[in-house]
Amino acid sequence: MGPGKMVGLKPRRLPAITAWTVALLAAGCGAQPKLVPVVGKVSHMGQPVTAGSVILIPDAGNSYLKDNPSSLLQTDGSFAFKTFPFGDGVPPGKYTAILAPELAGRLKAAAHGKAGTSPWKLDVPGTGLKDVALVVK
Repeated sequence: MGPGKMVGLKPRRLPAITAWTVALLAAGCGAQPKLVPVVGKVSHMGQPVTAGSVILIPDAGNSYLKDNPSSLLQTDGSFAFKTFPFGDGVPPGKYTAILAPELAGRLKAAAHGKAGTSPWKLDVPGTGLKDVALVVK
């Protein structure tokens, strides 16, 4: 039998995926959690960290554990967390902040790239957090 020839197999028709189907699937993913702003800056040796990302790992007791809020760092070292797929903000609760592992490696700060060793603990209240200072030592 040559390439591309199938013997005894019949093609199956798959149902068409419509916008309605996608909307039903998305609705089944759960209700949107309450989100509050968490913003601040990351610095290293007194300078802003300007490339990479910072991630929040929720503690086991948090009410929302599905996705890790994250943010890309801006040119001034600032961040504003988002929770995918819901948008800007973070569900209230306790978190450990980490640098993306590749960024922690570049800064020679491997401990900051793992939830078990990162010194950054955040307790996010229902009103959010502003001016969070994450300093890489």
